[in-house]
Amino acid sequence: MRPITKNTRLCMSLSARPGNFGTRFQNHLYQAMELDFIYKAFTTNNLAASIAGIRALDIRGCAISMPFKEACIPMLDDLDPSAAAIGSVNTIVNNNGSLRGFNTDYIAINRLIERHALSPNSSILMRGSGGMGKAVASAFRDQGFVNGAIVARNEKTGRALAESCGWQWQADSDGLEAKLLINVTPIGMMDGIGAGDLAFPQAVLRSAETVFDVVAVPVETPLIQAARQLGLSVITGDAVLVLQGVEQFVLYTGHRPTERQLQAAAEVALRQEL
Repeated sequence: MRPITKNTRLCMSLSARPGNFGTRFQNHLYQAMELDFIYKAFTTNNLAASIAGIRALDIRGCAISMPFKEACIPMLDDLDPSAAAIGSVNTIVNNNGSLRGFNTDYIAINRLIERHALSPNSSILMRGSGGMGKAVASAFRDQGFVNGAIVARNEKTGRALAESCGWQWQADSDGLEAKLLINVTPIGMMDGIGAGDLAFPQAVLRSAETVFDVVAVPVETPLIQAARQLGLSVITGDAVLVLQGVEQFVLYTGHRPTERQLQAAAEVALRQEL
């Protein structure tokens, strides 16, 4: 490992429930590429003070997770189009005291749509309307998916997100069908509320061809397991973690890893408990 000195740049994350993926992923790449950076995960009960600390301590960058993706926006100086268009930030970059918000989740989802050759003709049913939901829905909208519905208990945010995509809003998924099901809620997340629950009922699952769950801890959520048992195609949350994480790395360091370096970092981060 490179020694930590006064010149070492600090990057960090802020989340209600910090995990280890980003720490392992980013630090592995810093070491592999011999970059004088270090990365540490944090939580906070004072978001404003934490954002001010990024500026005051010249912290180079910060990953932002639930529930701070929207709340942090008034505390920033500028938004990249990837964040401004959807009103959600998952990455802050500090340039000489000026904090700019980005959304690399949006970039990652676009790449997954292309990687899995998902057809814009497919109908979509997405559960959730928070910050991650905005990134996911906006990416599918911008890729030409016009037949969609948002399922969200919060009618205000659910309707607003659905309308921004030209989709429909529903309070629940009972009786609905779609070829592509997407979960952007914490349902199924390890140790969380609803950890053992399905984000969609079995009847809705049976109508689908592909299931996409952004929850990455665990990778095999109850929803993904149920989809596999039905023989459906699946997209798991670890893919989002890796793709958005490498874009954050590039924003922080100005360097893009090779495919071999990226795969090695992903393996290190994913083979251990997230």
